[in-house]
Amino acid sequence: MTLTEKLLARAAGKLKVEAGDNIWVKADVLMTHDVCGPGTIGVFKREFGKDAKVWDRRRVVIIPDHYIFTADSKSNRNVDILRDFAREQELPYFYDVIDDPSGHWVFDAGKGNLKRQYGANYAGVCHAALPAKGHTRPGEVLFGTDSHTCMAGAFNQFATGIGNTDAGFVMGTGRLLIKVPETMRFRLEGRLRPGVMAKDIILHIIGEIGFDGATYRAMQFEGSGIGTLSMDDRMTIANMAIEAGGKNGIFPFDARTAEYVESRTRLNGTHAAYEPVEPDSDQRFVYDTVVDLGALEPTVACHPDPGQRQKAKDLASVKLDRAYLGSCTGGKTSDFIEFARVLQGRRVSIDTFGVPATPDIVRDLQSTRWGAKTIWQILEDAGVRLTENAGCAACLGGPVDTFGRMNQAGMKCISATNRNFPGRMGHKESQVFLASPATVAASAIAGRIADPREYLPN
Repeated sequence: MTLTEKLLARAAGKLKVEAGDNIWVKADVLMTHDVCGPGTIGVFKREFGKDAKVWDRRRVVIIPDHYIFTADSKSNRNVDILRDFAREQELPYFYDVIDDPSGHWVFDAGKGNLKRQYGANYAGVCHAALPAKGHTRPGEVLFGTDSHTCMAGAFNQFATGIGNTDAGFVMGTGRLLIKVPETMRFRLEGRLRPGVMAKDIILHIIGEIGFDGATYRAMQFEGSGIGTLSMDDRMTIANMAIEAGGKNGIFPFDARTAEYVESRTRLNGTHAAYEPVEPDSDQRFVYDTVVDLGALEPTVACHPDPGQRQKAKDLASVKLDRAYLGSCTGGKTSDFIEFARVLQGRRVSIDTFGVPATPDIVRDLQSTRWGAKTIWQILEDAGVRLTENAGCAACLGGPVDTFGRMNQAGMKCISATNRNFPGRMGHKESQVFLASPATVAASAIAGRIADPREYLPN
């Protein structure tokens, strides 16, 4: 069996499953957030009763993150709905924006977008917060009401996005009916060259198979090249499995996985036991290919979908209005470090926004020094507009006062986010070009799409 088949077989209590089987699986964790959480709670109460209790209060994780730092009253209300439910159900893993469990969340527009407006328990973007808080364990099944839940596949999990109705059912029963997906294997071999990042790997793959090339399939990543990739790199790749239509992305378990998971569960006091799955020798794949990491170059996905792959060096004629670094895909500490490596000693020539994924990343950037300056200071000196309010921000558009949102027609933005369908980051007539943090930095300097290797030392 493939990694996905072995995980689902275990969760279903079966010795073996095959692609196409319909099976009931047990959930280890259910995650929801402020966009889909109120709807999920509504389904749960409608179907199980207004006084019903969730199937296991320690397995439900609620993380407000999407439409948070906005004066929009309905968005603020959604966070209050989550808080009321968490208090009613006595949920230990509700990462609230405010510290008062009986309070109300209101964004103070008068304070602006740049300075912190959250409490001590706020966790930031759900997909980055889940592993950081110790909720992603090898061998488990994670369901989340967000398509990019597949990011947790970096940790040897079956992790996939589901809708409100399915999530309401899982909330009440801890189970879900799943069709076992076929598996596509991508063998990563070699090592990335300077200026090339994990984002370039997944953009290359999506360009090869198309933005629907993995529809309802598992994308399994193997090969000696995985050993050269950090957990942040693996999360970037797994995160965008959904951009090829994938049901999930998944990586094998190794010492690097163990080190990350064990440190995070100890730090947060979350459940520490886990049992990874290992690949069988007789795996069967519907698609099998090798990706030579050493042959990859900085890559861009052009408007209007992630499958429109081009090399950055071939797009120098594309002038830009904006650059954006952030989201679960591109807002991790390592993403900002590579962004700063290109920008150090230079200035951006277009509006450039930086949104860390979690409060911990904000602290990393404000405390880590390169010489006399912190990384935060280096970026600010380069002209980047940085916010301490970690979250999804403009990745999903949001209300018009969302930090970094494109509110004008015709704007062109290069972004380290994960999706570029029309209207994704704001105005429906704007355009988004997806790229690595390094390519975003180079392009912010040039004011056009640029290859980051132009700005690296020889």
